[in-house]
Amino acid sequence: MMFASKAFVQLLANPFVGPLTHKIGYSIPMLAGFVIMFISTIIFAFGRTYAVLFTARALQGIGSSCSSVAGMGMLAERYPDDKERGNAMGIALGGLALGVLIGPPFGGFMYEFVGKSAPFLVLSALALIDGLLQMLLLQPGIVKQESESPSLKALITDPYILLAAGAITFANTGIAMLEPSLPIWMMDTMGASRWKQGVTFLPASISYLIGTNVFGPLGHYMGRWLATLLGLIIIGICLMCIPLASNINHLIIPNAGLGFAIGMVDSSMMPQLGYLVDIRHSAVYGSVYAIGDVAFCLGYAIGPALSGTLVNTIGFEWMLTCIALLNFIYAPLLIMLRNPPTKEEKEVDPNQGL
Repeated sequence: MMFASKAFVQLLANPFVGPLTHKIGYSIPMLAGFVIMFISTIIFAFGRTYAVLFTARALQGIGSSCSSVAGMGMLAERYPDDKERGNAMGIALGGLALGVLIGPPFGGFMYEFVGKSAPFLVLSALALIDGLLQMLLLQPGIVKQESESPSLKALITDPYILLAAGAITFANTGIAMLEPSLPIWMMDTMGASRWKQGVTFLPASISYLIGTNVFGPLGHYMGRWLATLLGLIIIGICLMCIPLASNINHLIIPNAGLGFAIGMVDSSMMPQLGYLVDIRHSAVYGSVYAIGDVAFCLGYAIGPALSGTLVNTIGFEWMLTCIALLNFIYAPLLIMLRNPPTKEEKEVDPNQGL
């Protein structure tokens, strides 16, 4: 419940943060996000009761919402060229992967040899430095958007935006289901020790870092719809291969393929959301990246919430098979994003000229 509270609070905060960026710009919400993260990390360092730690984890959801929505919106605004935007977002998502990659071994090492508070104090210091850099470089202030922002309702009812957001959700649901269930399955079937259970996700993190940096620029050339379609198919294949493993070495390739394919989808669909807003609405990005972040969080909220029940009812193998089949079924829908109609084409009366 404590782990899930971040994703749940982030889901609730996103619809408010997105429209807020239209009114005051991206820099202040982004700075606020890091201030909140700093406070929550300090609470983690000194908190000793479940209620205090739960509050700190929930606060992280608000901080992450501000940082993610404002950060992606700022990148989309600063890089109007579609190719450059893809490169920038690939690097940003690579930063996310790097944090996931470094976090567990760093936290475990500091906890083991220095103390429980140590990793959080180091992270709070890094958050403080980041906040100071934002103050110096971004010089946060209120910046009102010149163009009229599309309403959240208009974006949510846009089938092409929903299609792109759905791809992000389906791509991340599989790994979100694996995080709580794979270590238990490894313990039951392989007798895997604690360190083996932890290290099994390293190939996914490393390959996600590679995938986001490769397909940030490559998705522009080959078509982001095609990169996402192939990514969902690879995710499905890798999920079906995981239950076939009989030792930890057999998990390296499917986990690496899973991380790489999720990187393909995320680094393709995040810039695609900005592109869809450009051609179908107006170039104001807060709300569309709130939707994108909701899609990302939804995968990480649904996955852990359902995995325990599904493993108990249909088993680990069938759970992954079902998620794989959903990815296979969803993948062909991405063809609709090959050439989405523009705002001008939407406004043309289909009966005109008959």
